[in-house]
Amino acid sequence: MAVVLPTGPVEVPAEFEVPANPWAFAAVAHGAGAGYRHPFLLGFAGALTRQGVATVRFNFPYVEQGRRMPGPAAHAIATWAAVDAVVRERAAGLPVFAAGKSYGGRMASMAAAEGVIEPAGLVYLGYPLHPPGRPDKPRVEHLPDVPQPQLFVEGTNDPFIDPHAQLEAAVASCRTADVAWIDGGGHSFEVKGLKRPAPDVAADLAPAVVAWMRAVAA
Repeated sequence: MAVVLPTGPVEVPAEFEVPANPWAFAAVAHGAGAGYRHPFLLGFAGALTRQGVATVRFNFPYVEQGRRMPGPAAHAIATWAAVDAVVRERAAGLPVFAAGKSYGGRMASMAAAEGVIEPAGLVYLGYPLHPPGRPDKPRVEHLPDVPQPQLFVEGTNDPFIDPHAQLEAAVASCRTADVAWIDGGGHSFEVKGLKRPAPDVAADLAPAVVAWMRAVAA
């Protein structure tokens, strides 16, 4: 998939999963320390597909460049723009959603706030409200500028949203937003004392997300 960056054009890989007779399309972005084939992302996207949602997973350019840390936000936003254009060609009028794990979701929210993408709704799997232990460094300024409905899927033990009151205030500042709490979940929705494969953990998030997507699409 071609992405036009401020530094020039690049290509990033993408994988589509399309069920028979899909009712919606979802682009799903990875977190900062992962890629588009991370087990968590595979589990979540696969569960969406089993419930009739076509999906695409993709890499941000910094991953293809062999870097472990994300590049400039402008590069991620440009990537979201490219993904949105490709998805809309394939979606054939179906509602299109933007979803992402942590960093990937935050970059989608920034792209939507800037009007670069116009999804039916946005889903954040563990929105990184602030760095762990640094609630004084919030990443919320743009959220009220997102015109579309937003769903925050959050673990109650996620250090990126502690204190919870700060997240609740950020959600209240949005035009339309909901929170789906995962009891005991950490930043990747792992629950202390329970050892479960990442794909299974992610797949369990899908029913609530799909129910929300259906309500938005309706």
